[in-house]
Amino acid sequence: MSGAAAPVADATGNWVDTRAPSWSRPYLRLSRLDRPIGSWLLLMPCWWSAALAAGVRGEIGQLPLILALFFIGAFVMRGAGCTWNDITDRDLDARVERTRSRPIPAGQVSVPQAAVFLVVQALAGLMVLLQFNRFAIMTGIASLVIVAVYPFMKRITWWPQIVLGLAFSWGALMGFAVTLGRIDATALLLYAGSIAWVIGYDTIYAHQDAEDDALIGVKSTARLFGARTHGALAIFYGLAVLLIGVALVLAGAGFPAWIGLAAFAAHLVWQIRRLEISDPALCLRLFKSNRDAGLLLFAGLLIDAVMRAS
Repeated sequence: MSGAAAPVADATGNWVDTRAPSWSRPYLRLSRLDRPIGSWLLLMPCWWSAALAAGVRGEIGQLPLILALFFIGAFVMRGAGCTWNDITDRDLDARVERTRSRPIPAGQVSVPQAAVFLVVQALAGLMVLLQFNRFAIMTGIASLVIVAVYPFMKRITWWPQIVLGLAFSWGALMGFAVTLGRIDATALLLYAGSIAWVIGYDTIYAHQDAEDDALIGVKSTARLFGARTHGALAIFYGLAVLLIGVALVLAGAGFPAWIGLAAFAAHLVWQIRRLEISDPALCLRLFKSNRDAGLLLFAGLLIDAVMRAS
């Protein structure tokens, strides 16, 4: 298989490869619709925040619409972010086994074509953002600064996962901005907890490329922690649970939210116990399992919001 039909090495056998028209496949791969896990992980803090803010407000009438808009926005903006990442990383991607078959280094899409596609996705995201109040709109726009600088961080710091955490956790602020028109201590603690979670799961993800990254000089927490990764994960995952727990206290959350947090914590412990950093396939599976961890917490927050509003 060649040209636009050729699959990406670490994303084969998906609906994009088997069902999408050949002309659309490079663009769908740029937006990672063949690998939606990142969109789910971007969405989780949005849904956590929306549910927790609805519980604080004691009213859930707008919650279904907010959750739906966040769903659309997360998938669109993650696609835009990945397109930007692929544009800036095209030379590095060409030197890494797992990423050299991505659309730009593989020659399926030119940089100008990718740039146009980036603008289209960003405009779609803006259309979603404009459905919210002015404070939420400005809050959402502010996140673009972090998204723009993230791809360059792995060239200059061993901690690019912190910047990814700042970007991927922004939704923890958005739910409060949309529902309550403010960002308070509860939202900031939820945001901080989500950042710690992202640092943990993206460290697991980065272990897939640790050897190639060492050869080309790309930095990551996976390379920084190395054999100490299990201990580092225990710290960051523990911090995530602690900070989110304090957010629940400030929000006056009820027992369903705490059950959700306990299930979330148990899942993170399972990941640490299961992890073998020398097994890239296992690292990928554990990384992907964080969607389920996030959904467990969201379920608890959602049930709590419904109970508090009744």
